[in-house]
Amino acid sequence: MMYSCNWHGALNERQTDMKQFIVFVRKEFRHIFRDRKSLLIIIMMPIVQIILFGFALTNEIKNSNIAVLDNAKDEASQALIQRLDASRYFKVTQYLPTQADIERAFKSGTIRLAIVFPQGFRESLMHTNHTQVQLIADASDPNTATTVTNYASSILSDYQQEVNGNSSLPYTIKPQMRMLYNPQLKGAYNFVPGVMAMILILICAMMTSVAIVREREINTMEVLLVSPLKPLLFILSKAIPYIFLSLVNVSTILLVSVTLLEVPIQGSLLLLMGVSLLFIITSVSLGLMISNLTKTQQEAQMFSLMALMLPTLLLGGFMFPIESMPVPLQVISNIVPSKWYYHIVKDVMIKGLGFSAVWKESLVLVGMSLFLLGISFKKFKTRLA
Repeated sequence: MMYSCNWHGALNERQTDMKQFIVFVRKEFRHIFRDRKSLLIIIMMPIVQIILFGFALTNEIKNSNIAVLDNAKDEASQALIQRLDASRYFKVTQYLPTQADIERAFKSGTIRLAIVFPQGFRESLMHTNHTQVQLIADASDPNTATTVTNYASSILSDYQQEVNGNSSLPYTIKPQMRMLYNPQLKGAYNFVPGVMAMILILICAMMTSVAIVREREINTMEVLLVSPLKPLLFILSKAIPYIFLSLVNVSTILLVSVTLLEVPIQGSLLLLMGVSLLFIITSVSLGLMISNLTKTQQEAQMFSLMALMLPTLLLGGFMFPIESMPVPLQVISNIVPSKWYYHIVKDVMIKGLGFSAVWKESLVLVGMSLFLLGISFKKFKTRLA
């Protein structure tokens, strides 16, 4: 009889805790919806950034202004100029009369590339199967210079193959390139996974840390802690609304990516949402840890932006290749959660791989979540005891 009473008492206590927990979760949702600024950040920032990165801030270089110095003025040079101008990469804006005008055009900042056709261009091409075209680029931006010269070289190579037809010179090696997973070389295929990582880690970590610090800043933390709700459930009640809203953000980003940016989901949508939930939990864990290190909402926001956004952009892998960095930075990048999530999203969403290809990265995120949650809960209880 005594055992039955104890069991019913424990059950009633759990039911009471669950009711109080739901009340706290509803309270946090109401606060989010009342705070229009926070709601605007949570809902609109993912949409704006995915569109901005997908259309405006792409690593593709299009419509580059070029200048032409045509010393040949024959059919072949004119055909090549028209082909360059008709491509989506170049726009012929200047026809230069002399060699000295090339440097002046570059100094004015109006062109990215200059193309010089020599005299007798067509005759040399038809009779000797060999001629030269000079490509002059502004190497003050080496990446852009390399890209535009590669684009121009590809157009020139295609024209040469058309002129040669089916004939081939002895010992000629003709490489056949094939671009897997992204044949059109769209920059959105790279930016969508990166923006997903950046948005989720910022919203989850920053908003969670601000939500907890806000209670401390307005002196309501003591009131909440003396309530019957346990500290662990109190922390979860703060985190769950942002976890839910982050899942909504993932769905919004994927919808915009598929419909507007035409980035398909090659792999399992269920797996993609599952690993996104795992990364959201990792980000929330970071937010809990930040709440233990800051005292005001402004400090929490600044700390989140500086400590999370910069490592995500610089060491996440989607802006700069990690393998090209110095070894110390490569080692440091391993502690950046967004790096692992970025690789997972690329493998699942772009390459269409399954869980067998991303289980190691997922395990890393699980380990990070457990480690950060353990530290956060311990510090929170000790600090607020």
